[in-house]
Amino acid sequence: MATITAPLRANMDRLDGDFSDENIRTLGNPVPMLLQNGGTELLELWLEPFGQDYWLSPGETVIVTSYGSWSDRPFETYYEPECVQVWVCSCFATVTFPDGTEVPPAHRRPAGKYGS
Repeated sequence: MATITAPLRANMDRLDGDFSDENIRTLGNPVPMLLQNGGTELLELWLEPFGQDYWLSPGETVIVTSYGSWSDRPFETYYEPECVQVWVCSCFATVTFPDGTEVPPAHRRPAGKYGS
């Protein structure tokens, strides 16, 4: 549990309650990870520890970038059919398109999923 809570506390203190993408970037130490849907169906990207969902069309690419400090590694990634779960070990990340445009949570979320 300390592996999770130590980076969360350190990074959260530095953000001072402002969790905007702009402020998250001020944590520095960016480590990007490219994620592309190489399949033929919609693929869910589930981002932890805050439970944000993003849905990628076939061929669509996003970049998940971790910021701040972490204990061991910046990401843990788990695959299950139709979903990729990315745990950001620093607890703070941005999701952007390759051109740098922010991807909003619930991007392409199918109607009826998670109460939408």
